[in-house]
Order: sequence, then C-alpha cells, then structure tokens
Amino acid sequence: MKFRFIICTVLLALNLANAQEEESVQEPFFGTDSLYVEDQFYIGATYNIMFNRPKSVSQRNLSNGIFVGYIKDIPINKKRNKAIGIGLGYSVNTYFDEIKITRQGDEVTYALIDQDINFSKNKIITHIAELPIEYRWRTSSPEKYVFWRIYTGVKLGYVFSDIYKFESDTEKLRFSNPNFNQFQYGVTLSVGYNTWNVHAYYGLNTLFDNAVLNDGSSIDTRDFKLGIMFYIL
Repeated sequence: MKFRFIICTVLLALNLANAQEEESVQEPFFGTDSLYVEDQFYIGATYNIMFNRPKSVSQRNLSNGIFVGYIKDIPINKKRNKAIGIGLGYSVNTYFDEIKITRQGDEVTYALIDQDINFSKNKIITHIAELPIEYRWRTSSPEKYVFWRIYTGVKLGYVFSDIYKFESDTEKLRFSNPNFNQFQYGVTLSVGYNTWNVHAYYGLNTLFDNAVLNDGSSIDTRDFKLGIMFYIL
C-alpha cells in the first residue's frame, strides 16, 4: 500500500508540475520579463595541451591558463533561450616543455634541452586580449536560474605580451619571441549545468611561425585548452 501511495503521489506531483509549466508557457511573453539576459561575466581556468608538437618533445609540469571577460548576450528568439554572444576578455597562459629557445637579434633557434643540463625553469608566458563570439542555447527562463547550457563559437586572440624564461645553473634567459604568432584563433565549446561548466578551446593556427627544431622537425604546435568555467549574471 505504501508503495502504491508513493507512486500515486509522484504521478500527481508530475501532473501538477506539467500543468503549471503549460500555464507558464501560455503566459504572454511581455507579461514576464522580456529583457532578461544570461551569463555575461565569466571566469575560468584551463589545462593547456600543446598539440601537434614534434614527437621528440614532451610537456613538463602543468601548463595552465586563467581567463576572465564579459560577453554581451543578445537573445535571438522570443523565449530568449537562444542567443548570440559577443565579448571581450583577457587570458594569461603558461607553457612548459623541453625546447630551449635562444635569440640573437631577430634570429631565433630551437633545440631540445640536453639531459645533462640541470635547469629549474623553461617556460613561455603569454598575455592575450580575446574576442569570443558564441551561439548560445540554454534551458533558462525569466523564472529559472538553474539550467543547462551549450555555448559554441570562435575566439579571436591578440598576444600583446609573450615572455620566454629559461634558468639553469649557468644561464638565465628572458626575452620576447618574434616568431610567436600574435594573432591566435580557434573554436570553443562550453557545456554545463548551473554553476559548473566544462570549457574547451582548440587553436586553428600554430603558436609559432616558421619554427624549426635543431633536428629539422617543424614546430607546428597548436593550443588545446580544457578546463572549467563559471558564469556570473
């Protein structure tokens, strides 16, 4: 009897919920909030993977990134659960690998670090101004603040600062690499529910321009970022 009572109660609750949902859908659009928007400020962190690097090169430590920004949400349908997002953001990224970079004037050379060399630092740091453009789909409504979202699009970036740092027992290097591609662009995907969202970025162009390892291998490294993202407002 208890089991039947529970089943009947659940079914009744579901019917009531469906009835309320139908009533809310039938409400005039402009009778609720015709101007609500979603997910305009964002912040996130990523693990940066250097794709398509030479086979002899491996990543070291945890390459990472942090990004923040603002996206103008522009709904494109009456329910306002579909939108176009255009924004402006900033990211800082750090990459660790086994390639030592040296520079003399505008001439830059790349070589694998000798295993006998004891070094404490070998990394690239970039600061990027970003322009994200997204198509946004979500299950939100003026009264619903917890919802699913799938946002996909492209992100254009301008690297306004890149710094290479190398430190060993006998040598310290610090400079900007003229071969680093200042313009970066790639595709993005953000999927999540409520607060937690998975964010991915895949670069469509290489990090370096005409870079060749000392063994003759082309350095056609592309950026793949995978992490978490939080939206505010």
